[in-house]
Amino acid sequence: MLLFIILAPFIGFLINATLGRRLPKTVSGGVAVAAMLVAFGLSLASAAQIFGAPADGRVIEQAVCTWFTSGDFSVPFTLRLDPLATVMILVVTGIGSLIHIYSTSYMHEESDPEYARYFSYLNLFAAFMLTLVLGANFPIMFVGWEGVGLCSYLLIGFWFTKKSASDAGKKAFVVNRIGDFAFILGMFGAFVTFGTLDFKAIAEQVASMPVELTWGVLSVTTLLFFIGATGKSAQIPLFIWLPDAMEGPTPVSALIHAATMVTAGVYMIGRNAELFAHAPHTMQVVAVIGALTALMAGTIGLVQNDIKRVLAYSTVSQLGYMFLAMGVGAFSAGVFHLYTHAFFKALMFLGSGSVIHAMAGEQDMRKMGGLKKYMPITYWTFVIGAAAIAGVPGLAGFFSKDEILFQAYYTGHTGLWVIGALTGLLTACYMFRLIFMTFHGKERFDAGRAGSPSPAAAHAAHDDHGHGHAHDAHGHGHHGTPHESPWAMALPLVLLAVGSVGAGYVGVPHALGGSNAIETFLHPSFHPASVHGPAVAGTHGSGRDGSPSRPSPADHAPASHDDPAKTHTELTLMGVSTVLAFVGIGLAAFFFLQRPAAADAVASSLAPVYRLLLNKYYVDEIYDAAIVHPLRDGSSSVLWKTVDARIIDGAVNGTGLLVRESAGALRLLQTGSLRVYAASLFTGVLLVLGYFLAR
Repeated sequence: MLLFIILAPFIGFLINATLGRRLPKTVSGGVAVAAMLVAFGLSLASAAQIFGAPADGRVIEQAVCTWFTSGDFSVPFTLRLDPLATVMILVVTGIGSLIHIYSTSYMHEESDPEYARYFSYLNLFAAFMLTLVLGANFPIMFVGWEGVGLCSYLLIGFWFTKKSASDAGKKAFVVNRIGDFAFILGMFGAFVTFGTLDFKAIAEQVASMPVELTWGVLSVTTLLFFIGATGKSAQIPLFIWLPDAMEGPTPVSALIHAATMVTAGVYMIGRNAELFAHAPHTMQVVAVIGALTALMAGTIGLVQNDIKRVLAYSTVSQLGYMFLAMGVGAFSAGVFHLYTHAFFKALMFLGSGSVIHAMAGEQDMRKMGGLKKYMPITYWTFVIGAAAIAGVPGLAGFFSKDEILFQAYYTGHTGLWVIGALTGLLTACYMFRLIFMTFHGKERFDAGRAGSPSPAAAHAAHDDHGHGHAHDAHGHGHHGTPHESPWAMALPLVLLAVGSVGAGYVGVPHALGGSNAIETFLHPSFHPASVHGPAVAGTHGSGRDGSPSRPSPADHAPASHDDPAKTHTELTLMGVSTVLAFVGIGLAAFFFLQRPAAADAVASSLAPVYRLLLNKYYVDEIYDAAIVHPLRDGSSSVLWKTVDARIIDGAVNGTGLLVRESAGALRLLQTGSLRVYAASLFTGVLLVLGYFLAR
């Protein structure tokens, strides 16, 4: 069954890639949606087997074939489903299905060939992402890892005639190659160390090893893997591609850059949790980079005006939270947040697409306002998503984010907890700034343009885009004012809003009377050795000084949680983060709803800081000055004009010139006169005889 989970979207890709140009849109989109629904159904059936098995037997393996053999080294094409992979395939296929349904309406204005091309890419991405998740060893994961990178390039640059889109696709591709190179080196290190690339075999071997308290082979190997993760999951210093990726269609942003592909790095660390747990120095790097990324992206998101870029930096920030969790050893909490984040971030990206659809492709929030009365479904679902990511109690994000912050504090990383808590305040502030600027206040748009763009404007805007097309999925026109999206777009919003409310209840903490079921469920995936035997001494996390710290919850099977001090600490931290969330919402309401002029005054009084944040800390400019321009200029003046044109071309041209000139000189000797030839022959004979006589 596992192979067919991957094959279903792959077959959808093949149909649309080969026959899509000759199929009507309804068939092309229907094939893609059906492929995802089949994959989702198979995922549910597989998940049911996992849920129904005892804790030490929650693994399904399918050995498909032997991929390749080299000497004694063999790589089987084996798929493995365990609790961690179960969560991921349900997210990929479930939310992926909703995004496919949404896309059938959102991309409706595309021509038939482009429509089929879009869905073929979307299905191929899902197939590669499922390969990444279900692969039982590093080489299979790497196939999926590279595959989603390829599909990301194709989808970001989907409107390739638009320079900004094609540039964004190339940027994503190049930046990801940097991380992928480190990932390959990490695989080499793992193979040299363990003699295998199978995840389970590596975990079993490393479980019997002591924690590496100095920088050794485990630390270097895991650090290389983490560099790979920073590329795929947009962490410092390789985060720069993700905001530009918003040039792709909005459903692509929801699927690839919110719910699935960008979480691949988090998943990879979780899949190798035992390995990372034995490299405390790398874990510390992971936690610090995650916390700093969360804070940095949160501050940038606070001042952005493009609705999709705000969400892009929000994604980078939330991924930072996940890496913070992984770095402090709270692997379950990190995956829990990955799971809840998929719901509310996909919801908000699709909601932004609904707004763009209604606004004739406009993405600048300064040109919106007052949309609440025109788009009630989009508005209320968006509010639910924003409240969830802000950490409002009772919604999904509250449970997962607070779990991360609690684990960071409880494992002794107080400084990282402070950064995480501050980031929570920023998150609430910029998300509700987005809501107030978009849906509240006075209308700052041309109603005629918003409701009914001209075909030329619609085409030029492209998603940027012009899916403010004037017709809904049934061809009915809308004139004069913005309008609610058709049912194919509204239904996924409602379902994702339900998930944004209810998804967190699988991880209600013990402090609130729950059992944190997802922690118990995921534990065997992070430490398989402890399921089949006693935990090996020395597998705890580490403190900031590199010495073993108090155990993090990921280190051992969940035990009794009746420690009153721990419960009190957890409840106190929940209270603090809840207060910070409401403070953030209150600040957004004051500055962007009640007193917009005050926000402008603050921006003016803090003009240098405002410009710094608006220009994203000038990271792109720094990279351009330090890396891009030197490479480009060096390639032009040194490699091209000197090495290529002068040395290489000079050598080739010089050789040709030498042959031509020498041939010209020899040609003069060919006179055609028999007397000259006889004289030269006689002279040659004399010279040869003279030589021998002289000897």
